[in-house]
Amino acid sequence: MTPWKPSSANTSAPIRRYAIAVASVAIALGLALFLTHLKFSGVADPLFLIAVAVAVWFGGTGPGILAVVLLGLAENYFFIEPLYSFYITPSELPHFIIFVLFASLLTWFSAVRRRIELDLLRSRDELQKEVTIRTQQASLLQLTHDTIFVRDMNDVITYWNRGASELYGWTESEALGKNAHQLLRTTFPEPVKDIQAKLLNTGRWDGEVEKTKSDDTRVVVASRWSLQRDDQKNPVAILETNNDITQRRRGEEEVRKLNQELGKRSTELEAINKELEAFAYSISHDLRAPLRHMSGFAELLQKNAASILDEKGRRYMTMILESSKRMGTLIDDLLAFSRIGRTETRMTSVSLGEVVKEVQSEAVDDTQGRNVTWRVGPLPTLRGDRSMLKLALMNLISNAVKFTRTRPQPEIEIGCTDKEKPEVVVFIKDNGVGFDMKYVHKLFGVFQRLHRADEFEGTGIGLATVQRIVRRHGGEVWAEGAVDKGSTFYLSLPKS
Repeated sequence: MTPWKPSSANTSAPIRRYAIAVASVAIALGLALFLTHLKFSGVADPLFLIAVAVAVWFGGTGPGILAVVLLGLAENYFFIEPLYSFYITPSELPHFIIFVLFASLLTWFSAVRRRIELDLLRSRDELQKEVTIRTQQASLLQLTHDTIFVRDMNDVITYWNRGASELYGWTESEALGKNAHQLLRTTFPEPVKDIQAKLLNTGRWDGEVEKTKSDDTRVVVASRWSLQRDDQKNPVAILETNNDITQRRRGEEEVRKLNQELGKRSTELEAINKELEAFAYSISHDLRAPLRHMSGFAELLQKNAASILDEKGRRYMTMILESSKRMGTLIDDLLAFSRIGRTETRMTSVSLGEVVKEVQSEAVDDTQGRNVTWRVGPLPTLRGDRSMLKLALMNLISNAVKFTRTRPQPEIEIGCTDKEKPEVVVFIKDNGVGFDMKYVHKLFGVFQRLHRADEFEGTGIGLATVQRIVRRHGGEVWAEGAVDKGSTFYLSLPKS
């Protein structure tokens, strides 16, 4: 027979519970009558009380009260004089009252005891469910490779998962009961008291700490602490998770050292460049005087001795004068190139459209007698050094004019792309002789030329000057072209 439980299934079947009470009463009455017939005395009351207990235990309070009422009537009818009537003599009244009171007390006691037992059973079931859930959670924590352990408020380890064993080398049995900070020899980034104060205040703390493994090697971990409190809000435990970041820290340290080394080398290179620029400026400046004397005396000799020189001598004299002139131009360009590195950049608002118009007007002599088609699109205004940007555009536009000299219909296009981006991309496109892209890496080198001097004049410093100016402005310069199909030069400059 199933004990009574206060569930929806049992309350939907009250007849069965009351039937249990009636059956227990009938059985107790039958046994009492049988034993009385066999001349046993005083057996009714114990049997009736047992019946009441059974009714309460298996049926509940209501069936228990019904059993008390029925057994009280049976006691009065079958066992209290006069028999077989419900009349009670004054002498038997105390016996009847005591029986009813004792049966009622037994009913109350049994009901209370059963309720307590049911509460205990429910608590046990809930505890078993909680234990099952916690066991499943602990099993899941054991499956992860993340380092997780729990310690009480005295820093004694109470839980140690597999990830902690894999990282630190101590097994669960070796770690449990040990002081976490002493076992791992933890080094904190700040005083422990400050960390504990933050943990108690916010319930969380995270930072990078150093710990020691079982083989005495040190590891750097990203540590996160979470504080657990009981129902009274008292702190009871700390859950700590650790992620090994030793390799990342080493990488960051290496990057920091490399940056320091690069900074040192950059400073050294900057100093060397300044020395080289000063040297180039000094040499170029000092070359001017002897070159001026050479050119001057050659002109005097050509003027005064032309009548006594033969054709070969006059040709030699012309070559000397042309070479000295070309060398003068080369020195001027070299001085301009070195001056860019020495000159301070003066940032102002520069209208590229106005600068291009000025360069066009200055190139009139080179385009005179040639039907050059100019296509100049809208150009933006940006911040930069106006004189430097003008020199860069002048070099590029002069190159476009020079290398379209052999074209019957020269075309030069100047425009801007990527207007919505943070940087401005200006292009100078021509339909001139172009160049082979396999030599594009030589274009911006000092003294680098892709055409013979007898074809197109130049010193090979112009494009190097352009590159230096653009880089001084934080931009880049590059080129595209093909032999006999023209070329396009691009300047990428920041807007501000």
